[in-house]
Amino acid sequence: MSMQNLYLLVPLAPLFGAIVAGLFGHVLGRTWTHRITILLVAVSFAASVVIFQDVQAGHVFNGSVYQWLTMGNVTGNISLEVGFLIDSLTVMMMLVVTFVSLMVHIYTIGYMAEDKGYQRFFSYISLFTFSMLMLVMANNFMQLFFGWEAVGLVSYLLIGFWFDRPTAIYANLKAFLVNRVGDFGFLLGIGLILMVFGTLDYQTVFAAAKSHVGVFAPIPGIYVDTLTAICILLFIGAMGKSAQFPLHVWLPDSMEGPTPISALIHAATMVTAGIFMVARMSPLFELSDTALSFVMVIGAITALFMGFLGIIQNDIKRVVAYSTLSQLGYMTVALGASAYSVAVFHLMTHAFFKALLFLAAGSVIIGMHHVQDIRHMGGLRKYMKITHWTFLAGSLALIGTPFLSGFYSKDSIIEAVGMSHLAGATFAYYAVVIGVFVTAFYSFRLYFLVFHGEERFGKTHAEVKDQGQHDAHDDHAVHEHHGLAPGEKPHETNWVVWLPLVALAVPSLAIGYFTIEPMLFGDFFNGAIVINHQVHPVMAELKDDFHGALNMALHSLTTLPFWLAVGGVLTAWLFYMKMPQIPAFIKNKFSFVYTLLDNKYYFDRFNDWFFAGGARNASRFLWKFGDVKLIDGLLVNGSANLIGKFSGILRRVQTGYIYHYAFAMIIGVFVLLTLRSWL
Repeated sequence: MSMQNLYLLVPLAPLFGAIVAGLFGHVLGRTWTHRITILLVAVSFAASVVIFQDVQAGHVFNGSVYQWLTMGNVTGNISLEVGFLIDSLTVMMMLVVTFVSLMVHIYTIGYMAEDKGYQRFFSYISLFTFSMLMLVMANNFMQLFFGWEAVGLVSYLLIGFWFDRPTAIYANLKAFLVNRVGDFGFLLGIGLILMVFGTLDYQTVFAAAKSHVGVFAPIPGIYVDTLTAICILLFIGAMGKSAQFPLHVWLPDSMEGPTPISALIHAATMVTAGIFMVARMSPLFELSDTALSFVMVIGAITALFMGFLGIIQNDIKRVVAYSTLSQLGYMTVALGASAYSVAVFHLMTHAFFKALLFLAAGSVIIGMHHVQDIRHMGGLRKYMKITHWTFLAGSLALIGTPFLSGFYSKDSIIEAVGMSHLAGATFAYYAVVIGVFVTAFYSFRLYFLVFHGEERFGKTHAEVKDQGQHDAHDDHAVHEHHGLAPGEKPHETNWVVWLPLVALAVPSLAIGYFTIEPMLFGDFFNGAIVINHQVHPVMAELKDDFHGALNMALHSLTTLPFWLAVGGVLTAWLFYMKMPQIPAFIKNKFSFVYTLLDNKYYFDRFNDWFFAGGARNASRFLWKFGDVKLIDGLLVNGSANLIGKFSGILRRVQTGYIYHYAFAMIIGVFVLLTLRSWL
């Protein structure tokens, strides 16, 4: 098989699986549906491995595989094509997407075993895999936008997978609408690129970008640098897809979908599409310090303030969701510091350990009979040993424990932003440093409450209700039974559930150690990521300070981030294992802070009041004034009433008596003579 055919096989294999499962799943049955889709995703992963080896050998591909249409304008013909750009950045994303997707497909066999939408779910996740692969493999903005919207569509379908639940429908509509805001900016950015460069091909745009430095954008009434406008508009799209402040509000609610999609879409792949896109657009962003500062500040706000929200969450999945928001902020900060390879490196390591945490959380939910409130857990390490150890591995990686994968990527981000001299870098540095303590605190608060301490499960359904457990946030809310019966103990999950946990735990622990040098300081991303080292010397300075993965880990033992992480873990242990009265005291003493966090900084309320309420009020005004009074009342009924009244007057004048007409003629002559004398 030729390499071009292999490139086609990577996205088309899961697409074929999605079609088969979606159209013929009811005929094939559950077993054959998951066998076919898993096999085809495995084929995609194997092909990605072969392509990775080919790229490592120095073979890069950039070309069209299908011409969709050609349109003409005054400057010539513009061709819109399906094409692939296969380089080191692409193959890294292909490996992450296909491997995590394969693990999620296997995991789904156990997690969705009782669900009536089993075949439909496999069709959706395979379709998502195809969409994400088309996005990362694109060599032009048209195909990028296709993949961008396709993953958004499948995310909408998966968040609302349990469409008989009002909370799921609310969540997927919220995700859809918030992403429309980001995608509007993204589409404007692509349109501006087409206007300025006359093409949507990546390489052509990148090659011509320098000639537009300092040139005002062709936008009437707006005086802004062309490249700055393009980069900020593109990043607005990334703010929606990668859930950056203030377009972050959809991601926590997306936990209403089944846990496997939380791992696949909202931790490892789709939410990182914005990070990937900015890294791919590095030749453009490098030419605008204003855009880079904007990216950095938005990322810093997200990294710190979304982490604070994770501290008070009691739903196991929502804690991990707010952690995802915070970590996406870290990646965005790295992008703003021109450390694109560091951002992508953290994207890769985060994909493994965050997918692990979500799937391990799902394993806990199964073991707890679909209860998600961590206040009704505790002591699970004795009953779910594999889940416990893998969850601990993911948590240690998340907080940046030396020698583990998360340490190498997160520590590199902190170092990079500390070296940046762009506007906003100081604020970003303090935000990511403080975020280390916050991350460690909420991560091990979750770990201790779930796996250690008092066993708080085994209560009756009524007792769980009385203590604030709500079915609205439970996975599998379609099932009637929630929680363990009195005296019942949790249980370890089936091998199809824990096997993906073990498989994900391995890269979560080790991949950072083995890949940091080639990915950050070697030539792995040469040509795929472009940095002007003279203007933005951060990566060059990082390389000078790097003396090997082992020395980096050993040196970290004396740095502030390490001790902040240790402090976060110890504080969580003290608060929730030894002196649980302290959190209650702080909550009561600083109730206004707790209320602010519990209401998520009132973003949802503001959006519901200003945007949703404003749209409803505007619609009501247009209906009552515009439709009822103006159109129906004045234009339609008003014209009819006017003619009726005028006709009534004429009817009174036309009496049929000669003396009335004679009198009218005399009055008319009198008026005419009077006017003539005046004129």
